[in-house]
Amino acid sequence: MSEIRIIGTAHVSSESIAEVREAITSFSPDVVAVELDPGRYAALKKQVQEASVTDVLEAKTFTQLLVQWLLAYLQRRIGLDVGVEPGAEMKAAIEDAEAREIRVALIDRDIRITLRRFWRSLSLVEKIKMFYALAVSIASMDGEEIDIEELKKQDVISAAMEEFRKFSPNGARALIDERDAYLAHQIIGLSNQFDRILVVIGAGHQEGVNRYLADPASLPSIPALTADIKSRPWGLIFGGIVTFLFIFLLVAIGFSGVGIEILFTALVYWVLIHGLLTAAFTLIARGHPLSAATGFAVSWFTALNPLIAAGWFAAIVEAKIRKPAPSDYRKIFEAETLTDMMRVPLFRIVLVAALANVGSTLGTIIYFLFIFPILGIDPGLLISEGIGNMMGAIQNIL
Repeated sequence: MSEIRIIGTAHVSSESIAEVREAITSFSPDVVAVELDPGRYAALKKQVQEASVTDVLEAKTFTQLLVQWLLAYLQRRIGLDVGVEPGAEMKAAIEDAEAREIRVALIDRDIRITLRRFWRSLSLVEKIKMFYALAVSIASMDGEEIDIEELKKQDVISAAMEEFRKFSPNGARALIDERDAYLAHQIIGLSNQFDRILVVIGAGHQEGVNRYLADPASLPSIPALTADIKSRPWGLIFGGIVTFLFIFLLVAIGFSGVGIEILFTALVYWVLIHGLLTAAFTLIARGHPLSAATGFAVSWFTALNPLIAAGWFAAIVEAKIRKPAPSDYRKIFEAETLTDMMRVPLFRIVLVAALANVGSTLGTIIYFLFIFPILGIDPGLLISEGIGNMMGAIQNIL
């Protein structure tokens, strides 16, 4: 039977680096299994191939990218505060294993699968909570004392995991539970090939992995852990509802007899509210004025079409002006401050796209909340008279 030793680390801890190196020396494993996937391994070894900027614009996953980059930034800031590069203990494990000609096994799930399943599993409320928590964490980062070794204690880890589950149960399942199971699967596979296995994983996964190793029958299948999650098409649903409500509003106004002036005013405010908020949020993202103007020009239309978004058009214009380079990826992950990130054209483009879409969505909400007070008419009376007159017109035609 294989002997398995698991080391739970903090990803920005000098103590974890020393612990990993000591374990490789004293345990003399046949294989060192690390919590990395091929993509992150290549990044750690500085062998990653820069992705195409065109691919980013065509994928249109701007919000997911923004979340990924901000999470990476938070980890890097913590690492800078304690003087340790994020992932240094994994790098140390790989270097020491290779120096001793010990096989290295990459046992984590592909980061792209994890992020995709994480994002698609979140409810709208969880996404809003997550962005709020990210903003608060980044804003409060400066001047905060961080005791990394305290964070490795099991009671602190357990409390943190439970807090995350309360905050985002779906997110915790994708980021923690599913990866616990995936890691356990890989370790069991290695136990069929090697006698002595040293496993280096984040301390937050240690309890879950041990639980699965003690009861392998409880493991979900690999296909269940890697298959694409079909997210609910909330964007399409919301867009469809918006289009219906807007058309219904115009028809009701047209048949209510309040006058063409009211109908024209409703149309003008639709254009202005969406355009101004989209442009404002583009400028908040420090987008170029031409990007803001583009957002203003298209927002009234994209708000009625669930298949397109104002932020996409603003991002295209921003990309033409900022001219991002493939090396922008590396610069984003090397940024030590938010100011540094904002100087990277690709980050600015993604931020423009995300915030322009927020402005357009906010414009839709504000429009339906305030359009009737702006028009100075009773919505109940307008709708009832509009529907009544429309039904009468239909009966006359029939």
